[in-house]
Amino acid sequence: MSYADTIHLASDYVKGRLNGREPLVGIVLGSGLGKLADQIEDPLVIPYKDIPGFPVSTAIGHKGNFIVGTLSGKTVIAMQGRIHYYEGYGMNLVVLPIRVMEVIGIKYLFVSNAAGGTNLAFHVGDLMIIKDHINLLPNPLIGPNLEEFGPRFPDMTRPYDPSLIRQAEKIAFKEGIRLQKGVYVACTGPSYETPAEYHYFGTIGADAVGMSTTPEVIVARHAGIPVFGMSVITDVARATDDDDYVTDGEAIVKAADAAADKMTIIFKKLIAQL
Repeated sequence: MSYADTIHLASDYVKGRLNGREPLVGIVLGSGLGKLADQIEDPLVIPYKDIPGFPVSTAIGHKGNFIVGTLSGKTVIAMQGRIHYYEGYGMNLVVLPIRVMEVIGIKYLFVSNAAGGTNLAFHVGDLMIIKDHINLLPNPLIGPNLEEFGPRFPDMTRPYDPSLIRQAEKIAFKEGIRLQKGVYVACTGPSYETPAEYHYFGTIGADAVGMSTTPEVIVARHAGIPVFGMSVITDVARATDDDDYVTDGEAIVKAADAAADKMTIIFKKLIAQL
């Protein structure tokens, strides 16, 4: 079976479960950020394990479901947990959920993640609007181009939609939510970054580092879908100066969970304006 066949087989299954719903927005919820799924009204839960050809999310804080329902008066489809390259899946499977959302007709993609802050001005619990990224993961478009989705060489000049960023900044200002804005760098993981790697990422222009998001954004932009992205800063590079400091995955999920309410406000109000 070709990759295109796998996409359409999975898409047909999901479409068959939607009962005529047409999601406007696809949402990817990262580590510890599943709270937004609880805000979705009239939810339909589609476990990844039920979808033909679909990978299963194994990361901490990722439940592994599509949630379809209403958020801020709009129909959305949310990934309650994403697929990571470090889980051992090929990049085609990592981005399969995004391709499925594209086939069922989403017009916008919202992505979120937990990230380590390489910008020394950041603090744990900060929200960072992603204005650009550096992709150090394998590019998901390597291989035969899927002509039905987009061109062989898609433009990435504006991977994150400037108008959505401006709207989010206005919302945050009105709500009294402090925002950072910066560049996200994605690497493979699953090991956390060394102090030297944190320093390197900061030197090359990154404000935050994580193990996801860029493949999903690349395939969304391949298909011409506008993207809005946000990171929750769950640990910071300067902590590595402490001889007793360790990066703890459970602590990162807790930090993300604590900031999720603020992110939920921004996402909901931004979606209401679409």
